Amino acid sequence: MKLIFEAKVLIIAFIVSIIMGFIIIPILKKRKVGQIERDDGPQSHLKKQGTPTMGGIIIIITMTLVVIGTYIYLSNIGETDIAHRLLPILLLTIGFGLIGFIDDFKKLVLKNTEGLKPSYKMMGLLIISVAYVIYLVYGLKIETQTYIPIIKTYMDMPVFIYIPFAIIVILGATNAVNLTDGIDGLSSSVCAIIITCLAIIGISLQLYEVSIFASIVIGAVLGFLMFNIHPAKVFMGDTGSLMLGGVISGLALYLEMPLLLLVIALIPVLETISVMIQVVYFKKTGKRFFKMAPLHHHFELSGWKENKVVVVFSVATLLLCIIGLKII
Repeated sequence: MKLIFEAKVLIIAFIVSIIMGFIIIPILKKRKVGQIERDDGPQSHLKKQGTPTMGGIIIIITMTLVVIGTYIYLSNIGETDIAHRLLPILLLTIGFGLIGFIDDFKKLVLKNTEGLKPSYKMMGLLIISVAYVIYLVYGLKIETQTYIPIIKTYMDMPVFIYIPFAIIVILGATNAVNLTDGIDGLSSSVCAIIITCLAIIGISLQLYEVSIFASIVIGAVLGFLMFNIHPAKVFMGDTGSLMLGGVISGLALYLEMPLLLLVIALIPVLETISVMIQVVYFKKTGKRFFKMAPLHHHFELSGWKENKVVVVFSVATLLLCIIGLKII
């Protein structure tokens, strides 16, 4: 396999994603699947009320179509091992996207403001996470070890420790990406950069199922971003954010480098930490530590325009990914 193949599937996914956008967005508008904004949020967000959401469907359909096409092509040219290994990663990400879709569907289509009950949502994410980790350990028989950046060595972990650790990584990543999704183009931009970093690592390790799958997702996300940049014509919703969290964590575990996410995915990590700090501080003092959480809203209320937040967070992620590639 050569780098040119990854470039080809990325471009194909990008084109398919744009086509899907032109098809799906009008359907979402017709069904009045619109964004619901918080009254206590930035005032500039109130005008987004009613903007079509659940746009993550665009990414999921694109990704599924292109992965299936790639699977057929690779099988025909004799690369069956790579082809077969694309499917479990696809199923993981579709599974998380499905959980997000059900939540969005209940909120936006059925007008159930609670959406999917948190306990049901967590149970669904947990079941998919357990299934994927068991596949990695007993299906692919990957070694239960984790690469430690900087010191550049692997840490062996007993199976009974590795499995819950890997599950926590997946659940943490999906939640972090979900919290990062709150400004036009923010989550899609940041995730595209992180997944690109993981694709580069996959190429360097000759794990082409990783680089090919990641390239397909990058193309799909960039196509979606054409409709998601400010002012957004569509939002990804939980359908997209949970799916992208699954992609990032799934690929990081496949590469045996989940700890690298603490560097390359530091922006989503900080978004999560900001929420935790806000909740704890408010419970103890009755006051807010940040003007609003997650972190991107704090900067908005501090006077930053949406585009500035997206650019700064994206550039920071790019620099963090460069650092991540240097320390592995």
